[in-house]
Amino acid sequence: MSTPTLPAQAAHADSRLFHFPISFFAVVMGLAGFSIAWSRAESILHLSLPFALGAALGRLAEVAFALIAVAYLAKFVLYRQEVVKEFRHPIRINFFPAASIGLILLAIVEADAAPAASQALWAVGASLHLILTLVAMNRWIHHPGVEMLHVNPAWFIPVVGNILVPIVGVRFFPADVSWFFFSIGLVLWPVLLTIVLNRLFFHAPLPARLTPTLFILVAPPAVACIAYVNLTGQVDAMAHVLYSAALFFTLLLSTSALRFLRTPFFLSAWAYSFPLAAMAIATLMMLHKAGGAGYAWIAIALLVVLSLVVVLLIVRTAIAMARHELCVEE
Repeated sequence: MSTPTLPAQAAHADSRLFHFPISFFAVVMGLAGFSIAWSRAESILHLSLPFALGAALGRLAEVAFALIAVAYLAKFVLYRQEVVKEFRHPIRINFFPAASIGLILLAIVEADAAPAASQALWAVGASLHLILTLVAMNRWIHHPGVEMLHVNPAWFIPVVGNILVPIVGVRFFPADVSWFFFSIGLVLWPVLLTIVLNRLFFHAPLPARLTPTLFILVAPPAVACIAYVNLTGQVDAMAHVLYSAALFFTLLLSTSALRFLRTPFFLSAWAYSFPLAAMAIATLMMLHKAGGAGYAWIAIALLVVLSLVVVLLIVRTAIAMARHELCVEE
C-alpha cells in the first residue's frame, strides 16, 4: 500500500520560516527608536561617549530590518498562503504597517548622515504606510470577522503611525504633505483611543500574549508632540497637552510594572521599547525647546529604563530563538 502524500503546507508545518510572524518588524521599531533616543541624548545632554552610540544602534536597526525583510519575503515566496492568512487575520493585519513604520524610522535615523538615503526611505515608507492605512480602515469599516474582542492597542499602528511621517518629512517635501499625514493620525487617535479603552474597560482582559501592547498607548501622544513641534517650530499649549497626555499614560502603565514583569515572554514584548523611546525623545525635545531641570531628570530616567528594557529584550529574544520558542504555531 502506498503512503498518502501530505499537503505541502502540512509537510512544512514545523518550519521556522513557515511560522515567521509579521510582528517581528516591531523589533525594528524598538531598535530604531532606541537609536534615535540615544542620538538625541548625545546632542541635547552633551554626552561624551567613547563612540557614537546612537549611530551604532542605527546600524543595528538597519541590519535587523534587512534580515527580517529578507526572511518575510522568503516566507511570501515559499508559503504565500500563510502570508495571506496573516493579512486576513483580524489582529495580525495591524502589524503589517510596522514594516512601513520601520522604514520611516530608519529615514529619521539617517536624516543627518545620509539625506539622500533618508529621503528615499521616507518616500517608500510613507507611501506604503498610507496604502496599509487605507487597507486596515477598509477592513474595520466592512468588518469581515472583526469583533470587539479583536480590538487591542496594536490598532493604533496602522492609523496613528501616520503621525511619524512629519518628523523627517518636513525636510524633504512641502509642509502640506506632512500636515496631511499628521492630520490623519491626530484626528483618528482619540477615536481609536475611545474604542480601545471601551474594550479594556468593559470586556474580557487582554490575553497574556497581547498584554505588552498596552504600552502602545504611550506612543501616539508622544510622537504627536514631536511631530507637532517639528511642523510648527515651537512648544506651545498644544505641544504641552500632547506631552502631558503621553506622560500620564507612562505613569499609568508604570503603576502596573509588576503585572508586566510577571507576563511570560512573547515577541509582543517588543511593544515596550518603541513607546518608551518615543517618550524619551519627546522629553529630550521638550528639554531642548522649553528647558527645565524637570525635563532633564525625566529624560535621564527614561533613557536608563529604555536601555535596560531593550537589552533585556535582545537577550530574551536570543534565548527564545535558541530554545525554538519563536516562529512556532500559536
